[in-house]
Amino acid sequence: MSREIYLDNSATTPLSAAAKAAMTEVMEATYGNPSSLHTLGLAAEKVVKGARDAVLATLGVRGDGRQLIFCGSGSEANNLALIGAYTAKQRRPHARVLITAGEHSSTEAAARYLESLGAEVVRLSTLCGALDFNEIEKALTPDTVLVSAMLVNNETGARYPVERLFALAKAKCPSVVCHCDAVQGYLKVKFTAKSLGADLITVSAHKIGGPKGTAALYVHPDVLKRKALVPILHGGQQENGMRPGTENVICIAGFGAAAADAAARFAKRASALDALAAHLLWRLESDGALAEIICNRPHDAVSHIFSLTLPRIKSETMLHYLSGRGVYVSSGSACASHAKTASRALIAYGLSADAADCTIRVSLSPDNTEADIDAFCDALADGLRNLIRMK
Repeated sequence: MSREIYLDNSATTPLSAAAKAAMTEVMEATYGNPSSLHTLGLAAEKVVKGARDAVLATLGVRGDGRQLIFCGSGSEANNLALIGAYTAKQRRPHARVLITAGEHSSTEAAARYLESLGAEVVRLSTLCGALDFNEIEKALTPDTVLVSAMLVNNETGARYPVERLFALAKAKCPSVVCHCDAVQGYLKVKFTAKSLGADLITVSAHKIGGPKGTAALYVHPDVLKRKALVPILHGGQQENGMRPGTENVICIAGFGAAAADAAARFAKRASALDALAAHLLWRLESDGALAEIICNRPHDAVSHIFSLTLPRIKSETMLHYLSGRGVYVSSGSACASHAKTASRALIAYGLSADAADCTIRVSLSPDNTEADIDAFCDALADGLRNLIRMK
């Protein structure tokens, strides 16, 4: 195969032209420290402010900028959200935290840390990519102080009804803090900060054509007013005192440009993803060579993530085969790709450990084409024939 087919866009995306141009301009001309009070520092501060306003605008927010904290990654933002919210006030023993059973590894790890502090963490079931609201009703006790749920599961493509979850949580526990890891849905699924109903929202640059190494946590003004979030890193007053350290001006500029560009083309991008998803589903359903593949498709699924369980072939084996053909997919979350245990998200979805070990993730970009999908399906069919024969 002469050209490369990149279908691992939930792991990361290529840098967009808009982000590259913004970053190049800053690299060449804006090298001041945003905290410096001289002209060069003020120029850098202006770049950061512009990017902050651009990202907030994609969330439907206009404000003084304090509502957005730039971080080094979505994982850092998730840690700040959970640990910073839980430790903001002295918690009584056994204060309850709710997360979903298939959360990103950074949220799960932060929740385990909260357990070491005495929190009672309840992991909500996500069987077949759905939330059980009878279970949630029972889990929301007066001791509940924090609820964290991702908007889109990064391995199954399930789009969770977080709006309903957060509304119910606030109705039963008025002082609860609600956090949404929206990284996989940001500028792919239509939402605003208001429509989600979350107090804290994590978004990331490199999933939307921005650079790696920068993300952000949206903070609702009420959280700021109540001082319901405290920093987890210490040493400086950057980012409204919530995230110390000199801002990465170059990457932040790229984030702002990528966000503005993706937002401006949202409708066109969404339409392209829908068409690609439909074509991939058609190939999987109509191609006899792919008949043994199980598509783990939740009832409410996004267009850009597909979970496919292979017949008797480990995902890693197929990944190497496809990579040799210039086709790139993954076995699940890039943050968990080296884990020695079965995927928590896939087990929570309902797969056995063996099935999870034979499952690949295909994640699409609006820049992909139907020809890319066909090339992937052809290579996958060849892989099934050759690898099964070798066993």
